[in-house]
Amino acid sequence: MDYQKVKLSTADKIATVTLSDPATMNAAGIDLVVELADVFGRLAEDDEVRAVILTGEGRGFCSGANLSGGRPGAGEGDNAPRDSGSGLKTHYNPFVTLMRDFPKPIVTAVNGAAAGVGCSLALMGDIIVAGESAYFLQAFRRIGLVPDGGSTYLLPRMIGRARAMEMTLLGERVSAAQALEWGMINRCVPDADLIAEATKMARALADGPGSLTLTRKLIWRSLDSEWADQLEAEADTQSVAGRSADFAEGVRAFLEKRPAQFVGR
Repeated sequence: MDYQKVKLSTADKIATVTLSDPATMNAAGIDLVVELADVFGRLAEDDEVRAVILTGEGRGFCSGANLSGGRPGAGEGDNAPRDSGSGLKTHYNPFVTLMRDFPKPIVTAVNGAAAGVGCSLALMGDIIVAGESAYFLQAFRRIGLVPDGGSTYLLPRMIGRARAMEMTLLGERVSAAQALEWGMINRCVPDADLIAEATKMARALADGPGSLTLTRKLIWRSLDSEWADQLEAEADTQSVAGRSADFAEGVRAFLEKRPAQFVGR
């Protein structure tokens, strides 16, 4: 696919995916989501990539759905009826599910606005790093819609029901500093240090064992699992990890008192 609104670069086991439509502050129209799905699908199969950074170009991470075109369920003509949920079912929901089930750790580097479905994309990172000027906004109430992109699932689990209600019902900006205090993100850093910090996190992930992929899947699964089911999942997954080359290397390195050299398998 010839990407028009997404940029992809890879270096030393880390892929950086950049939303690249700065004129709209990287508004997430269906066209952009189609490109993102293709990029992440390719990266999932690329054995040379062991961690992914998702960020935005220009003044914002993602300003939300593109209301001027390419939005979910947009009709032809101003008076055409619209089903605002159809695009979610066909494009947005499959993509955020792809991110959740992705076989490699994801770091989101949030610059400027992460609004609407852009907020959801930002919160799908396994590690979330935000610049000091970044903010998170559930803007849906402003246009008479409901939160989407998985935000009604993510927010109550990340920051609790009361704060999730406040964020979605009042539609007020949550600064990066506030998001850090609430436990919604992992790091809040000076804007100039955003990519460097995100790369530092991605480097730690890319150099880690293949069990990190198994770990992220266990954590995502835990959001819906009962205690006994989660213990069973841990045991089953540990059996897989215990047969890996990385586990054998980790044990050797421990006994030899040296840093382990993991290969991701």
